[in-house]
Amino acid sequence: MKSITYKKSGVDISSASAFKAKLKPLVRKSFRPEVLRDIGGFGSFFQLDKHKYKEPVLVSSSDGVGTKLKIAELAKKYDTVGIDAVAMNVNDILCVGAEPLFFLDYIAHSNAKEEVLIDVVKGINDGCIEAGCSLIGGETAQLPGMYKPGEYDIAGFCVGVVEKNKIIDGSKIKPGDCVIGLESSGIHSNGYSLVRKVLSKNEQKRMSKELLTPTRIYVKQVLSLLPGKNIKGIANITGGAFYDKISRILPKDIDVKINKHSWNVPKIFRLIQNKGNVPEREMYHTLNMGIGMVLIVAPAAANSIIAKLKEQKLKSWIIGEAVKGNKQVHIA
Repeated sequence: MKSITYKKSGVDISSASAFKAKLKPLVRKSFRPEVLRDIGGFGSFFQLDKHKYKEPVLVSSSDGVGTKLKIAELAKKYDTVGIDAVAMNVNDILCVGAEPLFFLDYIAHSNAKEEVLIDVVKGINDGCIEAGCSLIGGETAQLPGMYKPGEYDIAGFCVGVVEKNKIIDGSKIKPGDCVIGLESSGIHSNGYSLVRKVLSKNEQKRMSKELLTPTRIYVKQVLSLLPGKNIKGIANITGGAFYDKISRILPKDIDVKINKHSWNVPKIFRLIQNKGNVPEREMYHTLNMGIGMVLIVAPAAANSIIAKLKEQKLKSWIIGEAVKGNKQVHIA
């Protein structure tokens, strides 16, 4: 009987070790001063500055990129989906006012080429730098039999911190508060199963530059508006979009009315809607329609917040208001 090795089973440990060694100088670029050690150990170390906070609360999130990866594979472009993995997580913890501190990734594949994996990690590291957090560890798992040849998946885990008395939870939202929509960079990373159903593979490949535009990271712009009592609620417009994500942060006696004519919906969304004959409500329940994040703010502060965001080259609009109700979102 022929001898069997792990490598013959489909897992090359020596190659994986060489790959990890190449990552060390790359990920150091995202290290904050609080990072104590290089990647590669049994655990990752981040020393929280206890003098910076009175009552620090750690906030965490875990999310992935989803079927947007299928378009990346179709286009043979891998350097942006890593940014998506970071954005999906840091934008979520930003919704409670948290500053992202560190990020860990998980990449699973069968036999993806090393240059593909390095491009993915470069994107993750770029996203971390943009968000001001550190890529301090992760796992690259070779799983033959779980994924088809060349297939891979990406997920991430982020930890941030917020002062306990500065947590933003939507509880102070009241009738008359303004809803500000922050411009998205495109489709972001939700709804791609619908996109791929509507667009042919040739169309996906031809439009790949637009379809693979990475999810916008809002961390630095929104954190610059904090602290303060003017921002009462923040919603990341991802899966479930306007209806599910905004209602999540509303008090039980508050509704939100959205004026869908208050911003220009990018052409890509109308193309998908018309080509797939997608109902209007389904569009606003699945895709961000050009609004990647929503702030619910005191009306007196709305214009100054929009002006501050404009200074940071981020477009935003007043797209609605809070009214009496029962945690519902109305779009008209």
